[in-house]
Amino acid sequence: MKKGLIQTLKFLGFLIIGMILLWLAFRNVELKKLAEGLKEANYFWVLLSLIFGFLAYLSRARRWIILINPLGYKPSFSGTFYSLMTGYLANLALPRIGEFTRCVALGKKEKIPVDQLLGTVVIERTIDFISLMAILAGLVLFRSREINQFLKVSIFVPLKEKVFSALGFTWIIWLIIIAIVFLSLFFLIRNRKKLRNIKFFAKIFDIARGIINGLKTITNLKRKGEFIFHTVFMWTCYTLMTWVVVFSIEPTSHLTFGDSIFLLVIGGLAMSAPVQSGLGAFHYIISRGLAFVEGVKLEDGLIYAFLTHESQLLFVILVGAFSFYMLSRAPKVFADSST
Repeated sequence: MKKGLIQTLKFLGFLIIGMILLWLAFRNVELKKLAEGLKEANYFWVLLSLIFGFLAYLSRARRWIILINPLGYKPSFSGTFYSLMTGYLANLALPRIGEFTRCVALGKKEKIPVDQLLGTVVIERTIDFISLMAILAGLVLFRSREINQFLKVSIFVPLKEKVFSALGFTWIIWLIIIAIVFLSLFFLIRNRKKLRNIKFFAKIFDIARGIINGLKTITNLKRKGEFIFHTVFMWTCYTLMTWVVVFSIEPTSHLTFGDSIFLLVIGGLAMSAPVQSGLGAFHYIISRGLAFVEGVKLEDGLIYAFLTHESQLLFVILVGAFSFYMLSRAPKVFADSST
């Protein structure tokens, strides 16, 4: 009961943060104009955006299978996809819990150790982070000074100030914390044989070994070309998913494919905020980014953000709920296999 209360408090806490961000995003906006803009939008482009998003999810599921295969397991594509979407659905409850949820779901259905699956997810997210940073580096290098200024003034500097002001830590304190962490790891590794006699530490070591085994899969990939293809294809779909929505309303219809890369980057940074599915953070950063860089009115930027975010949110809820239902059915649903 205590655990359930803690999870509920976490959910409410993150939800409150998201609602505050939503309020900040919409506080100076005429809601009547916003409603009119949503009513007049061309939803064909929103539907096309969902199709690109769906293709990205399919590609991500296939890429995950490629990471899992070196572990000696051949999960079905359907089971992998349903587990992935169930994880996205879980993220609506608590940020980042979906990564663990999808590993548990797939591990249970396909009889794969969850700790090893967690290792593959660590690899996957690391590659995604590197990809996003590479895109960001290209954006900063080749795009206008206004974009660089927006990233600095609206994201990096406030983030740095909030982290340090919230924790009140100086660089010396950070060095002490890092030193303590490394010394603790050194002590654990050096005394691992003795500590294995203690059930708690034995479990920690088993989980760590499983994660390490999962991380090693990147060196044993048999389909490196296909893995790279799906990574590029997935990010291309994400960019197209972001871009086509600009044509749904007239004030943003002049934005180019290059502009969508800017939106993809700042949207990705917003989605990493500690709130459910980037709630509020996405609307705030996207609308301000469009106003700062492209001169789009705040109301129009929020209409674009609302169409993009809420359409994907609804899609995840529907497909995630269906995926959860399919996972709960008999194992025969997953008869197909991927090699």
